[in-house]
Amino acid sequence: MTRKFRRRVGRNLAVGRHDITERRYRIPVVLGTVRKEARSLAVARLVAARLGERTDVETELIDLVELALPGDDEGPNIKHAVFADSIDNADGLVIVAPEYNHGYPASLKHALDTNYSEYVHKPVGLVGVSTGVLGGARMIENLLPVLRGIGLVPIQRDVTVGNVAEVIGDDGTLRDEAVLRRIDGMLTELRWMAATLRKGRETIATGPDRPPLVVTCRDCSAEMNHHATVVIEEAGGKIIPVYACPFCGKGRLEST
Repeated sequence: MTRKFRRRVGRNLAVGRHDITERRYRIPVVLGTVRKEARSLAVARLVAARLGERTDVETELIDLVELALPGDDEGPNIKHAVFADSIDNADGLVIVAPEYNHGYPASLKHALDTNYSEYVHKPVGLVGVSTGVLGGARMIENLLPVLRGIGLVPIQRDVTVGNVAEVIGDDGTLRDEAVLRRIDGMLTELRWMAATLRKGRETIATGPDRPPLVVTCRDCSAEMNHHATVVIEEAGGKIIPVYACPFCGKGRLEST
């Protein structure tokens, strides 16, 4: 199976077209292994395809192989710009990973550790994959404290794909339609959490010790804090940060 890290750039990132009515939810799918010929790749593609069918969601498949992170250093020292940008712009994410020896792949932890602030207050859905009957359940349980530690919010509903060779063929053909219902159920909850937490990030200050940066919409004068969705726009020959206004649906917010 060939692997490709393909990035989709949504219309809401286009210069001059940042309209709140077009703000779909960005939910990338992370393939959490670099093992060659991993069946988890087919599962990740399936999840990304199901997400892609939702009109209010835009997604991409992030393959750790394509990141090619160095193995002689750790953490932010090896931050991958494209990966960091994808997570920073995301409203949530899905991690699809196999279970190796009752745990999660080292390559997944290696990649997750390169970011931190990009994850905070964003939901994550988990899909475990294994050749056994438990379907990666032990991997999911071991991964949960890691995800909480970096600021992600794991949703209640997980998906386990056990006996994966019987569920998905060597050619990627789905053999068990029941897995689609489980995936769709998880994605529905994840989408709800993405909407809820995005509204929280954009409208609620994180605490009295961290006062929000007040920004004001030029069209309706609505105020928001610094968690507004940031995009980059060229204006007057300068690259400046601007913010999507969730109140009037057409304005942009700039720091005062």
